[in-house]
Amino acid sequence: MKNQVLKQSTPSVATLEELAELADYSFMDTLNRDPEANEKGADHAPRQVFSGHYVPVKPTPIENPEYVAHSWDFFQELGLADSLAESADFMRVFSGDLSTVPAPMRPVGWATGYALSIFGTEYTAQCPFRTGNGYGDGRAMSVLEAVMPDRNGGRRWEMQLKGGGRTPYCRGADGRAVLRSSVREFLAQEHMHALGVPTSRSLSLYVSKTEQVQRPWYSEGSRSHEPDSMVSEAVAISTRVAPSFIRVGQLELFGRRARKQEHPEALAELEQLVLHLIDREYPEVIDPDRSTSEKVVLLAREFRRRLTALVANWIRVGYCQGNFNSDNCAAGGFTLDYGPFGFMEVFDPYYQPWTGGGEHFAFWNQPVAAERNFESFCTALRPLLESDHKAVQELDEIRNGFANVMQEELQTMFATKLGMGSLDVDLFNELANLMLQTSVDYTLFFRELSSIPDEIGPLKKSFYNQLNDELETRWAEWLSKWTSRVTETPRTLEEISAQMKRVNPKYSLREWFLAPAYQQAARGDYALIRELQAVMTQPYAEQSPEVEAKYYLLKPPEFSELGGVSHMSCSS
Repeated sequence: MKNQVLKQSTPSVATLEELAELADYSFMDTLNRDPEANEKGADHAPRQVFSGHYVPVKPTPIENPEYVAHSWDFFQELGLADSLAESADFMRVFSGDLSTVPAPMRPVGWATGYALSIFGTEYTAQCPFRTGNGYGDGRAMSVLEAVMPDRNGGRRWEMQLKGGGRTPYCRGADGRAVLRSSVREFLAQEHMHALGVPTSRSLSLYVSKTEQVQRPWYSEGSRSHEPDSMVSEAVAISTRVAPSFIRVGQLELFGRRARKQEHPEALAELEQLVLHLIDREYPEVIDPDRSTSEKVVLLAREFRRRLTALVANWIRVGYCQGNFNSDNCAAGGFTLDYGPFGFMEVFDPYYQPWTGGGEHFAFWNQPVAAERNFESFCTALRPLLESDHKAVQELDEIRNGFANVMQEELQTMFATKLGMGSLDVDLFNELANLMLQTSVDYTLFFRELSSIPDEIGPLKKSFYNQLNDELETRWAEWLSKWTSRVTETPRTLEEISAQMKRVNPKYSLREWFLAPAYQQAARGDYALIRELQAVMTQPYAEQSPEVEAKYYLLKPPEFSELGGVSHMSCSS
């Protein structure tokens, strides 16, 4: 087994004390604390935050925490011993209790504010003060930055609790996450990493054995569009990890303050945050000796490259973010915030798992949503360039070039997905129409196509509908044209097939796999979570016949239109 092989190497961090020695709090040490904040972190009521980059916050521990899961792969990458995840002191910290952390760890975490833009339009009405100064990390707080001796030779990681209680940005909510949503995010992050899609990572997941909260959700068997009942759910804390958690929405907040001169230090705070972002996320590509204007232009260009590649990867694997607001868009160019996400089953350009999302965040519209976020990103940076007209012009050119770069990324991705050296657009459009008319399973179809069948029989494994004579003929003609096209190169069929199987996964994390896992977990049975973790962290592999029979199949009809499976609210 993969995980047994991984565990053969010797970890370098086996205790919380050893982890603490790696602490290095760059965000709190180099950026500004809110001057109105409570230094000890007793700051849990909603309030406006007018300046500063962060608010110190002490997490609220969950009651009677119990171990659910940790990422075997990520622990291995970080050099952490697996035993650490179930040790009492590690569990205490990452279930929200920082009261007795070993030095140089600190007994407080930090939460950040950000703006909200939906499809490029900034909103303040969601803030209880209607100013935008109360919007931010309402239930997420970072508790540690550490430079880890991982297999990459040492890298800074920020560790953030999700569900760690109220912050000044909680807008009156309880600051908790429930087990259901925590299981989804824990498994999805590691699945996405295994798929080769840039993402935040999962570290650990703990659930309270006694503390519950009420959430609107779907009653058993409900086909309702919106949740139709209030249910009591166990609270949980998952720890997610990334090089930083700076979002486009964060830059927007500081850009807005600088643009409107909301306080004397507004422009300086924007510049501090942008330079910190570059240090954390872009040190390999942006020379620290360049001027701020030069750095900002290079940042925009590199972020455009990462963001377009990210969205092309989402579409490659059938992933829909569901709620791609600017505050859910990581400024480092990776997937962040697994709320109402979903992996598409029946091919549908307008697939959208979230009932509140609308078509603007649907599967096929994700490139345009990304462009809107990129425009917000560039607008936020612009105040730093006002005295440099050449840099402003370069920034505008980079922003205006987004659509072309995005189109090139998508065409390259689909060419690779179809085994071609370059995309035959007409052939692709014909395929998309056939997939729509036949109700084709997106993941199964491309995996079956990767074997380069000589007739359409194997492809029918991915069809939800029976073919009539006309469709049968059209599919056969398309397959013949495609086969001729991909075999124009000197590569062998075996080489083409192997390349396609490296980009077309066999397994995807379907919602009807997730629902039984979190339902069983609610009863204290975590076996299915760990089984899914093992299977979904090897999504391209030909696994056992038992795994294939259970996880490589069409969506059963009983899950069609089922609330919480075919669609869901954003409640978590």
